[in-house]
Amino acid sequence: MTPHRNGMDPAKESILAGYSRDRHDLERWLKDADAADLRRRSDGTRWTNEELLFHMVFGYMVVRALLPMVHVISRLPVPAGQAFAALLNAGTRPFDFVNYWGSRGAAMIYNRQRMGRKLEKTITAITRRLHREDARSLARTMPFPDRWDPFFAPTMSLKDVYAYPARHFDFHARQLSFRQPLR
Repeated sequence: MTPHRNGMDPAKESILAGYSRDRHDLERWLKDADAADLRRRSDGTRWTNEELLFHMVFGYMVVRALLPMVHVISRLPVPAGQAFAALLNAGTRPFDFVNYWGSRGAAMIYNRQRMGRKLEKTITAITRRLHREDARSLARTMPFPDRWDPFFAPTMSLKDVYAYPARHFDFHARQLSFRQPLR
């Protein structure tokens, strides 16, 4: 990729723009929403708006945990990575259970007062890692548990993993059911 005028890889620039937008949107939603807005059931999920907001932040937290794993598994022989992805896909039902109930429970801890700071800290850490990646490392791929999330593909590059949380965040942002549209 050819760097932009500022010297940054356009793919990294696009990823970071998504992170910045999500950080800003979450901050605004948390500031503008009242307690009734946060308790309201979201549109198309079983979560409240506050639980869904945490789940959106959790997408970033998952990526922070995935990055070291992608660096390791992408260096293994492809069959080893495929076996690992198949094992994770076999655990989709327990994953779905933990994903749903974990977001419900965690929203009590990372509530409106804490989730903004958690997103900020997580994005800062991911951004630091992204700045250290070169084009070769961003192109590394590994098999993924594609049954875990609609944005997981059977094979994903490290660049895809960095881009994932903003895609996940945007998807779920459309499910928020605040009184007034906040986006």
